[in-house]
Amino acid sequence: MADPSSYRPKPGQIPDSPGVYKFRDEHRRVIYVGKAKNLRQRVANYFQDLANLHPRTRTMVTTAASVEWTVVSTEVEALQLEYSWIKEFDPRFNVKYRDDKSYPYLAVTLNEEFPRVQVMRGAKKKGVRYFGPYGHAWAIRETVDLMLRVFPVRTCSAGVFKNATRTGRPCLLGYIGKCSAPCVGRVTPEEHHELAEDFCDFMAGRTGTYIRRLEKDMMQAAEEMEYERAARLRDDVEALKRAMEKSAVVLADATDADLIAVAEDELEAAVQIFHVRGGRVRGQRGWVTDKVEAVDTAGLVEHALQQLYGEETGDSVPKEVLVPALPEDAEAVAQWLAARRGSQVSLRIPQRGDKKDLMATVQRNALQALGLHKTKRASDLTTRSRALEEISEALGLDTAPLRIECYDISHLQGDDVVASMVVFEDGLARKSEYRRFQIKGFEGQDDVRSMHEVIGRRFRRYLQDKERTGEWEETPAPTGPAPTGPAPAVTATTGPAPTGVAPAGTLPTALAPEGAAPGGPAPTGPVPAPTGLLAADGDSGSEPREDDGRPKRFAYPPQLVVVDGGQPQVAAAKRALDELGIDDIAVCGLAKRLEEVWLPDDDDPVVMPRSSEGLYLLQRIRDEAHRFAITYQRAKRAKRIRSSPLDDVAGLGESRKQALIKHFGSVRKLRQATIEEICEVPGIGRRTAESVAAALASTAPAAPAVNTATGEIIEEDDGGTS
Repeated sequence: MADPSSYRPKPGQIPDSPGVYKFRDEHRRVIYVGKAKNLRQRVANYFQDLANLHPRTRTMVTTAASVEWTVVSTEVEALQLEYSWIKEFDPRFNVKYRDDKSYPYLAVTLNEEFPRVQVMRGAKKKGVRYFGPYGHAWAIRETVDLMLRVFPVRTCSAGVFKNATRTGRPCLLGYIGKCSAPCVGRVTPEEHHELAEDFCDFMAGRTGTYIRRLEKDMMQAAEEMEYERAARLRDDVEALKRAMEKSAVVLADATDADLIAVAEDELEAAVQIFHVRGGRVRGQRGWVTDKVEAVDTAGLVEHALQQLYGEETGDSVPKEVLVPALPEDAEAVAQWLAARRGSQVSLRIPQRGDKKDLMATVQRNALQALGLHKTKRASDLTTRSRALEEISEALGLDTAPLRIECYDISHLQGDDVVASMVVFEDGLARKSEYRRFQIKGFEGQDDVRSMHEVIGRRFRRYLQDKERTGEWEETPAPTGPAPTGPAPAVTATTGPAPTGVAPAGTLPTALAPEGAAPGGPAPTGPVPAPTGLLAADGDSGSEPREDDGRPKRFAYPPQLVVVDGGQPQVAAAKRALDELGIDDIAVCGLAKRLEEVWLPDDDDPVVMPRSSEGLYLLQRIRDEAHRFAITYQRAKRAKRIRSSPLDDVAGLGESRKQALIKHFGSVRKLRQATIEEICEVPGIGRRTAESVAAALASTAPAAPAVNTATGEIIEEDDGGTS
């Protein structure tokens, strides 16, 4: 690892003008290219204290061995030179967009004597007019087939064209009227070229002129009683209209625009582009990229613009480009786009109306593309196997962890503290094994203590299942005098950790039921489960199931426990396992900010490569645990907020609660009512009225809410909702 100070330029050596800089490694390979309005300020930022740099930037500067720069006169030139260098050197630390497929285009070879309409992929060629990209090649062929009735342009290959010219016979399309047959001289090169130009004009969105002209010719033919010709023109009009229907109108003002949306997470980003021409979506494409450099949404947008328009000129660059965030040098980027187009280009964020709605649609496509990419990556068996092997090697495990459990704590400022447990087997989520917990051992916010409690409760249930089924390995009772006096009970956070395994006929300290002395005789009945434990369906799980042949909830131990957090959470989880005498389950933590893997008793984290499939799997597991925990926490908080004193009244259903509130107007007024007045409500008998009055009397009324702007007291007007 290189020391950045060893190649840091001398003070004043770097100019303060616009330019482009590149970092090289010890082998002189370019590893990063960037641009700046002020080279001195930008490059100096890379040589500050390493602790203050983003992890990706820190990796880059410690990999580099030298830095070079080139001064340019304007920011637009800097943007163009940066793009050229990225294309030339392909630096490893620059964002690289990769197409998730090779998108097909509808191409018209206007550079040939007899232009041809065809499907083309790959790099664009000079003199060829492109439309698209399209999602599928068959969509292009369907559109072309409809339009050939009106614009019978050549579609055959060069070999077929030469053979038809040699034999003097056209192909089948020439006989059925879908080709003007220039190969046999039915039209001149000039007439055929004009047909190709008309085809391009229609595809570019200038559709109204041709349809109106055909409709006029159709009416004229009908008036002249040329009904067969009128019928053909009618069919031509219908064919063009069907071709137009394949791209729906999304912007009523016939706008030419490209809309770009970005969906991203910590490691990857997906970009989706909709090409709108004449108010219709004429093409769509998308990319996925690894975020190998420290870059925000605005930076991703700038990289996308460079890749999208770096090789384009003229009308291929639209008049308007709509983005979710403006690049840092938005004015320079707009000038660069204008130079590529040859006229003004508007680069902006849509704020309202149809364009904002369409941008939301593009954003949803980007989110789906990112999700699909992750799903494909996660579902591949080879990839999953490699990920498990990488985790095993990084953590020093004997075998690949085929069952991984991950735990996360969720709360809102210390209230409604809950935890989640998600299970991945063979690299795939096993949602039937998911569990959730309520933290009841203490009040307040303490993630470390919560993690200790959850791990203890989960594996206490595991040991209870082993004890009940006779799988608990017994060891001879220790020799020597037994200790006198009651042993200290193990709590969720403190207490001595027992070593070894409990003697035959006794329970380990951590398994001793409440009120029983640790090490005493095992109870003959079923061992009570810890309270507050919830299954995914909300079942408290307080009573273990009988042996019915079905898998038990906590009967299977994982090979690896992952906790969402750093060193403190890992230490708490390991301490909980030690207190239960479990030493054959590995523990690690994944710290979200830097994506570092922490192991117990290690002062330094394990840093897995950013492109590692193992790290990607750990992140997926951690993110799933976070999603499951926060979903439960929000539901629990919403239920508490909607609670009412009337909820405690036995036999009072939702309908009668609503009837009471409707009759009296609020819980406050209901609390002031007599039993006789409550009985006046339809469906409320005296016994129910007495229960309602008793329940409201036992709950103290909440302090009145005050409108701080007016000083008025806001009365309760619902069923206790706050």
